[in-house]
Amino acid sequence: MQNYLPFYMTYPIQYPAREEDALRRDIDYLRGLYPKDAQKYLKKIKSIIDYMDYEGSMIYDEYPDRWQLYRLAESIVKTLQTESETGDEEEKISPQKWEWISDMVQVLLLEELLSRRQMKQRKKGEGGSVFIPKTENIRTLKGYGKIGADGAL
Repeated sequence: MQNYLPFYMTYPIQYPAREEDALRRDIDYLRGLYPKDAQKYLKKIKSIIDYMDYEGSMIYDEYPDRWQLYRLAESIVKTLQTESETGDEEEKISPQKWEWISDMVQVLLLEELLSRRQMKQRKKGEGGSVFIPKTENIRTLKGYGKIGADGAL
């Protein structure tokens, strides 16, 4: 007699909406721990990316162009510089700090793009909600069916 896995064990119930909500809360919490300046820059980045968030946008290209992303980051930095110049005299930022801010904006931009791309993939079902059992779970299932040492059925 062959031992097969029971139906309920081969197709586990998935809750992708809960997982996505938990992931979004976790990301929002950790971003809340960013330094004050990084939060300010991220807010500006998000508002600019919101305009670019549409089907067919370059931010969803399989391989986004490095030069376009660099130009986008530079345009965000220019916007920040313009806002800084119109602000208080006390908040003048040195040219050396602008180089550092430019690097930080590039990192925050790429991080925001990665986050949006992953959320879009999860919504489309291209990953994220795929059930991949852990190795410990596979080992415990050996008694229920034809599962070899490598986890194959």
